[in-house]
Amino acid sequence: MARGLLLGGAIAALLATAFPAQASSSSPIFTDPPPDKIIIKLATVNGSGCPAGTTAVAVSPDNTAFTVTYSDYLAQVGGGANSTAFRKNCQLSLNVHVPGGFTYAIASADYRGFASLQRGATATQKASYYFQGSPETASRTHPFSGPLEDNWQATDETDWAQIVWAPCGVERNFNINTELRVAKGTSPANSTSFMTMDSTDGDISTTYHLAWKECEQK
Repeated sequence: MARGLLLGGAIAALLATAFPAQASSSSPIFTDPPPDKIIIKLATVNGSGCPAGTTAVAVSPDNTAFTVTYSDYLAQVGGGANSTAFRKNCQLSLNVHVPGGFTYAIASADYRGFASLQRGATATQKASYYFQGSPETASRTHPFSGPLEDNWQATDETDWAQIVWAPCGVERNFNINTELRVAKGTSPANSTSFMTMDSTDGDISTTYHLAWKECEQK
């Protein structure tokens, strides 16, 4: 059975120190996003978990979410792995262009992967988010322990009342930092444990769900 973690309010906590919303408090939250296409580009990609050419971002056709895929994001201990392979990380800076007159927020984020952890081994998946220029960064760490041989999933959700919106009329890069870490712990000396930021079936690894709101008219 796939394991899931529900970390209520995670993104609200970590985005609470980002730029204040510049949308009207009386403006409606759009269940249906604006029809004009949003554009998200990878401004920079750095880290041992996302070598050049192994990461891609795509926006859903209905503008309700965007996804990030990885093809070489794996942390491992044992099995002849390099001594530095126990920790992998990826730092993404996303340039988000939204239709004029609207602002967006991250309502929730879904992380997926596959873990093969021997009894006694442990692993963690860590994520942090911040808007460009924000002096504060908050993060969440999701722990796992062996024995585990299955998909894993972690979901961060934000209450509507706590959503923090990107500034209106100004493009600020949205930054996502993630990390996978595996520890041998008390597992057998000759055993191998690993954790990936994708699934064995090749499905999307992370999905960021968007909320929309109309900017205040000046």
